[in-house]
Amino acid sequence: MAKQSLNVLCVSRFFKGEDFLRSIHDDGNKVYLLTSKQLEHSAWPWECIEDAFYMVETEDDVWDHNYLVSGLAYKMREIKFDFIVALDDFDVEHVAFVREYFRISGMGETTARYFRDKLAMRVKAESEGVPVPAFTALFNDADIHDYTQRVPPPWMVKPRMQASAAGIKKIYSAEELWSHLEYLGGERHEYLLEKFAPGDVYHVDSLNTDGKVVFTRVGQYLDTPFEVAHGGGIFRSVTVEHDSQEAKDLEKLNADVMKAFGMNYSASHSEFIKNREDGKYYFIETSSRVGGAHIAEMVEFSSGINLWWEWARIELAACRKEKIQAT
Repeated sequence: MAKQSLNVLCVSRFFKGEDFLRSIHDDGNKVYLLTSKQLEHSAWPWECIEDAFYMVETEDDVWDHNYLVSGLAYKMREIKFDFIVALDDFDVEHVAFVREYFRISGMGETTARYFRDKLAMRVKAESEGVPVPAFTALFNDADIHDYTQRVPPPWMVKPRMQASAAGIKKIYSAEELWSHLEYLGGERHEYLLEKFAPGDVYHVDSLNTDGKVVFTRVGQYLDTPFEVAHGGGIFRSVTVEHDSQEAKDLEKLNADVMKAFGMNYSASHSEFIKNREDGKYYFIETSSRVGGAHIAEMVEFSSGINLWWEWARIELAACRKEKIQAT
C-alpha cells in the first residue's frame, strides 16, 4: 500500500533545518515553510518546498499571533495541514498556539511551556524529583528576600524565555540583586533567580518517540555557553564516551526529564551541570529541537545519525500512527 502523502507546515524564524525539509519531501510529502520575511531569499532547499509563507516581526521583534492565525486561516481554506513542526526554540510557543487554535494534533501550550519557559522547567522538574539548582521566581519581594537569606551567592538572573546563555547576569550580593531588579523594572517577572553552581556543563541530544527516548548522545562543553557569551572565545564541545558511566548517568537523568515533561515525540536538546562541590548532576534546561552551534553535525560524525533527518521520520510516523522503523 502506498504511503499517505501529507501536507507538513515547518515553522522557523531562523535559517535552519534544511535536512528536516529534505527528509519530509523525499518521503513523498508536501513541505510548506513559514518563516520570517527577512529570510525570504535564504538558501532554503527550494526544490523540496511546495510553497512558502512569511511573517513580518513587530517592533518588539515578535510574531503577532492575530496575524499568524488570520494568515494561516486564509491558507487553510485550500490546504489542510496534517501536522505542524517548530524547528527552533523561538517557534515552539507559536506552533503550540497554532495547534491549539486549529485543533491540530501535537504538543500543546501547557507541555510546550516545559520546553521553553525556564521557570516552568524548574518547577516541574523539582516536583518530579529531578535535581535542579536552588531557584526562585521573581514575582514576590518576600519570597526573593527569603531566598537570599537561605541560598548564599553568587546567583544567576536568567530570562525565562531566551535560548542558551542570552540575557543571563551573574549576581554577587543581595544589594546587587535588588539594584538589578530595579533596573529590570516591570519586566522582572520575565526572569528567575538561580544558585550559581560551578561545574562541568553537558548537553544531551536525543530522539524521542512513543513517549520514550530512542537515541541519545552526550557531549561536554569545553567552554560553557555562559563563558563564551559573556567572556568571548570559541564555542567548543566534545563527545562523551558512549559506554562511560558519565554518559549512562546523564542518559538516565535525561530520560527522567523527558518523562516528567510529557515528551511524546520530537528531537530534544537538554543541558545538565555536574556540580564541582558535591559531584552531583543537576538539570539546567531542555528544548524540543535539534541542538544548534553544529551539535547536530557533531552527533552525526560520532554516531552516523542525522538528527534532523530522523526527527522528520519520527514526526511522519506519528502522524500516520505507524511504528518508526530503525535505519
